[in-house]
Amino acid sequence: MNLMYRSTRDSKVAVKASEAILKGLCDDGGLFVPERIPALQKTTKELSEMDYRAVAYEVMKEFITDFTEEELKTCIANAYDEKFDTEEIAPLTFADGAYYLELFHGRTIAFKDMALSILPHLMITSARKNDIKNDIVILTATSGDTGKAALAGFADVKGTKIVVFFPKDGVSNVQKLQMITQKGDNTKVVGVDGNFDDCQTGVKKMFGDEALKNEIAGKGYQFSSANSINIGRLVPQIVYYVYAYTRLVKNERIADGDKMNVVVPTGNFGNILAAYYAKKMGLPIGKLICASNENKVLFDFFETGVYDRNRKFILTSSPSMDILISSNLERLIFHLTGDNAEATAKFMEELKSSGKYEITPEMKEGLKDFAGFYASEDATAEVIKSLYEETGYVIDTHTAVAASAYRQYCKATSDETATVIASTASPFKFARSVMTAIDKKYDELGDFELIDELSKIGNVAIPEAINEIKNADIRHKTECSVEDMKSTVQDFLR
Repeated sequence: MNLMYRSTRDSKVAVKASEAILKGLCDDGGLFVPERIPALQKTTKELSEMDYRAVAYEVMKEFITDFTEEELKTCIANAYDEKFDTEEIAPLTFADGAYYLELFHGRTIAFKDMALSILPHLMITSARKNDIKNDIVILTATSGDTGKAALAGFADVKGTKIVVFFPKDGVSNVQKLQMITQKGDNTKVVGVDGNFDDCQTGVKKMFGDEALKNEIAGKGYQFSSANSINIGRLVPQIVYYVYAYTRLVKNERIADGDKMNVVVPTGNFGNILAAYYAKKMGLPIGKLICASNENKVLFDFFETGVYDRNRKFILTSSPSMDILISSNLERLIFHLTGDNAEATAKFMEELKSSGKYEITPEMKEGLKDFAGFYASEDATAEVIKSLYEETGYVIDTHTAVAASAYRQYCKATSDETATVIASTASPFKFARSVMTAIDKKYDELGDFELIDELSKIGNVAIPEAINEIKNADIRHKTECSVEDMKSTVQDFLR
C-alpha cells in the first residue's frame, strides 16, 4: 500500500511520493509530509552488514513506496558512485570525544551532495511515472551549498533546467566560485542583492504565482524545487543517521540498542528534521542537539516556544546557517500539533503577517527530544583552533558551531551518551575562516594559498572540487534585485 503525502496546511491534500517529489511545494504553500512515519523493517544487525547503498534502499523504500525496487535501486546506484571520494560515502571520524559524520565527500564537498546526488534521478523517474511531458524547471534559493550541489546534480540532465539564486554578498568566495563557474546549458546562476531569506521568499512567491505557472506551462515547463522543502531531499538525509548508528554498532563503539545523540548545525532545519524522522522510524537516538550560529532564531524557539524572525540578520563565518526563516520547521510544527493542517496554517499565517508565532504548552512538551545551543563567532573560531591543536583534526565553520554546541551540552548535562556530530562541509570550502581561526598570520595569504596551507597542516589532499575552480571560466554573471527575480526566470525560459 502506498504511503501518501499530505500538506502541512491542507488536510484534503493526498499525493504519492513521486507526485510530491515532482511538485516540491504544495499549491497552498505548505510542505509535503508523510501521513505516518514508517518503521525500519531490518534489524540493526542486518543493517550493519550492509554498505551505504543497501542501507539507503532499506530506508528510502519505506517512504518512496510508488517506485519499484528496480527503479529505486537504480536511482541509488547512480547517485552513490565514484563521485564520492570515499568508499564509505559518509565515514565517521572520532575526535575529542565525539564521532564526526563526514558528509562532505561528494562532488561539491558539502552535505547537500548526499541528497542532491540522488534527487535528479528521483525526479526524472517520478516524471516518467506520472507521464509528465513538460520540462522541469528547478527553482532554488541557496545560502551557499545547496546551489552548487543542485547545479552539479542537474547540469545537462535531459528534460530539466535549473535556476539558482544566492545572496551575492552572503556566501564564501569558494562557494561563489563553485556556482558561477558551473557548466551546463540548462543552468542559470543569479546573485541577488539581498540575504538568503529574501532569496527563499522570492522563490516561494514564484511557486505560488498561478499566472506565472500558467505562462511557463504554455512554453512546456513546470516548476519544482531542489531545496530541502522537497521531500525528495529530506528522505535521503535520513539514511546517513541510520548508517552512522549501524557503523557504531558494527565497530563495537556502542551496543545494539544503546542510544546515540546527534548534533546538527542548523539553518533551514532540514538536516536535523531528518534525524528526528530517523528517531521516529525506531533508531535509538537520544537527544537531537540543534546548533545555531549568531542568527539564533531556532535557539530562542527551543528556549521559549516563540519563533520570532523580527531581528537583525547577521552575516557570519558559517553562511549556510545565516537564516531567519527555517522552512523545514513547519514540518515539525505540523507534527507537534498532532498533524493538524489547519492549526499549522494559522501559525504560518502569523509568521507571514507579524513575523512570529508562539506554540502551545502542549506542543512545547513535544520539543523534549531537542536541545538548543548557539555559538558566537569567537566560540566558533576557538573550537576550530583548540580541536586542531589537541587532535590535528580540522573542521569547517559550520561543523565548529555544532562542536561548540556539543561542548556546551556536555557541560550543562554531563551526558556521556555516544554522540555523532554532523560535519556538513569540508574545511577547504571555508579556508580563510578556518585558517585564521587557527592562526591570524594566515590572513595575509590569498584564497588558494590558504587552501594549499590547509592541505599541509591538516595532512589532507585538496579536494577535486577545489582544483576544478582554480582556473575555471566564470560563466554566470547575472545579478538582480529581489523584485526582479521573477523576470529573471522569465527571461531565462524565453
